[in-house]
Amino acid sequence: MTPLIETRNLNVKFGGVHASRDINFRLAEQELRCVIGPNGAGKSTFFKLLTGQVKPTSGEILFRGRNIAGMQPHEPGRLGIGIKTQVPSLFNGLTVWENVWIAARRLNTPRQTERITSEVLERVGMLAFRDAIVGLLAHGQRQWVELAVVIAGDPPLILLDEPAAGMSDAEVERTAQLILEINRRHALVVVEHDMGFIRKIAKTVTVLHQGAIIREDTPENIMTDPFVQQIYLGKKPQ
Repeated sequence: MTPLIETRNLNVKFGGVHASRDINFRLAEQELRCVIGPNGAGKSTFFKLLTGQVKPTSGEILFRGRNIAGMQPHEPGRLGIGIKTQVPSLFNGLTVWENVWIAARRLNTPRQTERITSEVLERVGMLAFRDAIVGLLAHGQRQWVELAVVIAGDPPLILLDEPAAGMSDAEVERTAQLILEINRRHALVVVEHDMGFIRKIAKTVTVLHQGAIIREDTPENIMTDPFVQQIYLGKKPQ
């Protein structure tokens, strides 16, 4: 089967720095993959490659078989790629309903937009806050509104950059459940560093180190891998 998204020998060089090294990555339809690595491992560069913020020096990025390497930052949404960065990108002066309605309206009739907005807010547990001004919401609630904005366009692929950053334990648990629910309909790539959060959601983990993929395995095997412990958790192999 053709992967939903695939990278082939993907490389990025910034001057003398080799930020991404021959990355070969495959994600199936409706798969959920977590990407981890220590600081400087190349996680942010990989995320920016997939979202068009960084252009590859060489290699391919295939989305449903189409090479999208070198796309402009405004193009992923048109292709069916939803993006959520660490900092919420919302209209702070508008209500929760209005933020999601605007996202849903781009691809739907007014009647469809009303239905989709209601359904999406119900999915993320924010329908009761539909009339709240987004700028006045708590951090976790703002993150959930942005998740609603992303899924309102029904993208087959969603890219999330540290979705649980800055959250309380209760918010992290709620966010993990939301991501698992979203994964019932959408494929996700989650770039994260919190291993506790990753264990709540991941079936497969990709580990980056010095710009290259060094391991792909279950969270349990990744956590007990001596080399991963050495480079990611700061533990020396026994």
